[in-house]
Amino acid sequence: MKQLEKLRLDDFTKYKFLSGLEHNPSGTHACFVVHEANLEENDYTSNLWILEVSTGSSYQLTALGKERSFIWLSDQEILFAATRSAKDQERQKKGEQFTVYYKINIHGGEAVEAFRVPLRVRQLKPLPDQTFLLTATYNPKYKDLTGLDDEEKAKELKQREEGKDYEVLEEIPYWSNGGGFTSGNRTRLYIYDNRDQSLQALTSETMDVEGVELNQNKTKAVFPGSDYTGMMPLRNSLYLVDLESRAVSKLTPDEEFSYWSAHFISDELLMVRGSARQRYGLNENPHFYSLSTQDGTKTLLTPDFDLSMYSSVGSDSRYGGGKGVVQDGEFLYFVTTERESSYLNRINPQGQIEKVSQKPGSIDSFSVKHGQVLVVALRDLSLQEVYSLHDGEETKLTSFNRWVNEERTLSQPEALSFPIDADGTCEGWILKPVGYTPGQKYPAILNIHGGPKTVFGTVLFHEMQYWANEGYFVFFCNPRGSDGKGNEFADIRGKYGTIDYDDLMRFTDLVLEKYPEIDQARVGVTGGSYGGFMTNWIVGHTDRFRAAASQRSISNWVSMGYTTDIGYYFTPDQIAATPWTDYEKLWEHSPLKYADRVKTPTLFIHSDEDYRCWVPEALQMFTALKYHGVESRLCLFKGENHELSRAGKPKHRIRRLEEITNWFHRFLKEQ
Repeated sequence: MKQLEKLRLDDFTKYKFLSGLEHNPSGTHACFVVHEANLEENDYTSNLWILEVSTGSSYQLTALGKERSFIWLSDQEILFAATRSAKDQERQKKGEQFTVYYKINIHGGEAVEAFRVPLRVRQLKPLPDQTFLLTATYNPKYKDLTGLDDEEKAKELKQREEGKDYEVLEEIPYWSNGGGFTSGNRTRLYIYDNRDQSLQALTSETMDVEGVELNQNKTKAVFPGSDYTGMMPLRNSLYLVDLESRAVSKLTPDEEFSYWSAHFISDELLMVRGSARQRYGLNENPHFYSLSTQDGTKTLLTPDFDLSMYSSVGSDSRYGGGKGVVQDGEFLYFVTTERESSYLNRINPQGQIEKVSQKPGSIDSFSVKHGQVLVVALRDLSLQEVYSLHDGEETKLTSFNRWVNEERTLSQPEALSFPIDADGTCEGWILKPVGYTPGQKYPAILNIHGGPKTVFGTVLFHEMQYWANEGYFVFFCNPRGSDGKGNEFADIRGKYGTIDYDDLMRFTDLVLEKYPEIDQARVGVTGGSYGGFMTNWIVGHTDRFRAAASQRSISNWVSMGYTTDIGYYFTPDQIAATPWTDYEKLWEHSPLKYADRVKTPTLFIHSDEDYRCWVPEALQMFTALKYHGVESRLCLFKGENHELSRAGKPKHRIRRLEEITNWFHRFLKEQ
């Protein structure tokens, strides 16, 4: 038997990440994307793979490393977007916006260019007669280059290049995490006709279109959208598109309601997901409704449903995603997060919900065709693979990441929970150090998840497994505010740093009691986003931790609320105050207020393009700690955003994990 080696810091650069799973029209094959880090280019390669459903075998279809967005044109042909030629790459660098589509047969042969659209396409759906319904990014400040002669085009591109030196902001949000400055940007709906390369806009310059779905015979479409100027609203409406007349009509009235998606059950009936946010605010879980396409009448189908409809199971071992809802026949398939795992479910038009998958872990992408179910999932301590599902039983079809379990040592999570009230518990887990010896003393790290409405589970989390391999106990839990247990458990509006802090400290106490091998004088704490906020909060309220690493954090709710992409609605909802209604409450819940109490050496990890928790959040806390004589360090990653730990450039992810690990080594091991 091969001797296992310790998991290495950079092993994640060898992991295969799977996404975008989708059947062909007849269900005989499926396509998915395989991503892998490329250290030489400091980026990720993405290639299309084909799965033969009857045999479960798979093979690579493309090999240039840039193919990740695709649709099925037929059972045998795939259309994918890519910028393959050096000339096209140079044109895009100069400011031209276009999307090139290539067509490839799944049984072999070279990809050939099919057509190009003079827009940055976001979603593409084939219609009859070589036409396509698409959504694309639009901004009125950019002149349409179509039809311009070379001199006019050169002049426009020169103006765009010069315009990079400044930004004009006229609305909020004015930027988005991972998207840069977005003032004036809209996702607009178009029809593209490949027969004459014509492009027709169906929605206005101020309409923002979300996910578009077609009826069965492709004569109608439906989408959630909002038409606004000045400030993006949280509510939206549903719109119908008659694809024969190309007319767009508003189906639902203006109301405080947010539609997540809509699907045709018939031409007269839609099944939609959405929330009025009346009781639990921004994070309120949605319900299913039936909705008439004749008069917009909405009927609640799931009054007692109280789960989120996505996987919020945390892991740093993913890249890419998949569809949130898939329609197959009369059923809609969707994912829920329940306790520490996510599961695939389906609902019929009568509102009856059936759980399709049974195993714990995380469903990260899925496809259903004629009742046949395929999923990309994280299972136990195995990384992502493709599985088939039949009557609740799973069969693994791929082995991209088998080597990790065959060659590396991993620590099995041990469950530990405690009651928080008469009706609930707080669940957590402990990873023992690899090579653990009873009676020996070890350092430990408390890791806190982001969100706060997400969950930790038992799936593989690379950084925590790495720390366990480096000789640490690692412990983590799902305090109040976490997902997986319904609205009431997740609702900590106006309570940040109170009941959630109590849960984390009680869990820490319990871990130290149950695992006496942990040296209580050598315990560290870390977390990102909400976990970064809580790390900042913890060091200002206790000195029980020897060292801290605060990542992409929040330190001041006033600045967070009025500088970040979601702050103007997230802060009033989650803290239940604005500077004009209750400034003291915002300050009361801000870790910066308590910075003069901090004694814990603290490392700050932040990205200069993190517009979700902008860099002043880290700078303020770092400056305050330095001002008060606390040992601290800030590592700022240029060109990265809020997703640094999960989708940042590979070399940056390595440096990030090195910074955190070395900080803990210094204070938890070397002294």
